Amino acid sequence: MKGEMTMPVYKDENKKSKKGQWYVSVRYKDWQGQNKLKKKRGFDTQREAKDWERKFLQQCKTDLNMTMSSFYEMYETDKRPQVKESTWRTKEAIVRAKILPYFGEKKMSEITPRDVIKWQNTMRKQKDKNGNLFSPVYLKTLHNQLSAIFNHAIQYYDMLFGSVKKKDFSG
Repeated sequence: MKGEMTMPVYKDENKKSKKGQWYVSVRYKDWQGQNKLKKKRGFDTQREAKDWERKFLQQCKTDLNMTMSSFYEMYETDKRPQVKESTWRTKEAIVRAKILPYFGEKKMSEITPRDVIKWQNTMRKQKDKNGNLFSPVYLKTLHNQLSAIFNHAIQYYDMLFGSVKKKDFSG
């Protein structure tokens, strides 16, 4: 990623670590603008360590170029403690089965209201395990979960999607 400062990954020589493992040491600014140091150990390969570092830095920046899957990890960290575990399991099942397969690898900055309409039309054509089309109530539940993710990005991470406003994802 152009212009992004990354720190190198290191071979872990710590006696408590397994031989041949890697770690990352990253400097970043937290949400209050304070400089912080984050270390993460236990990577089996240098590539895994670099991938973790890249995702961590994206999350710190809340970069619109992060994928929906990466943003969903942040969303889970923020929202899961706020809801009952059974409620979270329902949300997670919907997101992992119906939203991430469609939007997961797409960058947040590339998802448009038109993409949401295409996804909605795809969901309207899908059938449940009994061969029935999804009910209007279930389709509304799916859309509500997608809206919740976008609204979270807008409200708490100041993400703006071009000229898209919050109401554009609300249904």
